[in-house]
Amino acid sequence: MASVPNPVRRTAGRVLVLDGAGRVLLLHGYDPARPAEPYWFTAGGGVKPGETVAEAAARELREETGIAVPADALGEPVWHEVAEFSFDGNRFRQEQDYFLLRVQAPAVTGDGMGDEEAAFVDGHRWWTVAEIEATTEAVYPAALPRLLRDLTPT
Repeated sequence: MASVPNPVRRTAGRVLVLDGAGRVLLLHGYDPARPAEPYWFTAGGGVKPGETVAEAAARELREETGIAVPADALGEPVWHEVAEFSFDGNRFRQEQDYFLLRVQAPAVTGDGMGDEEAAFVDGHRWWTVAEIEATTEAVYPAALPRLLRDLTPT
């Protein structure tokens, strides 16, 4: 029996961007190793050497969506999870902190994405919690509807 290599360990910062109507911004993309299995996900990504998690989250937000805010505008993380997943044939174990950012109606552009990201991120959309709960499409994190309900009580 072949042994399974240890996953690549990463730390990431992600941003739950909520607009004035309470909708969350999600990006659409796919794993290059499994292009027929697209999914929706929050903006964010891996921490580079010398960055804080908030700095990484703010950088990734700017690159992936064009929404530019200083890291300190993100405040403290509102949620933490450990995600294990495969991407482009590699296994990852990612410790990720989620930050909450409320905006009005910003223009969203992926012009800041590098070639690698631009190759697998192919869209974005603002979602209500009810739309996320009703969709048959894959949305990550899976706990997003509960998390959003906890963060935005009615």
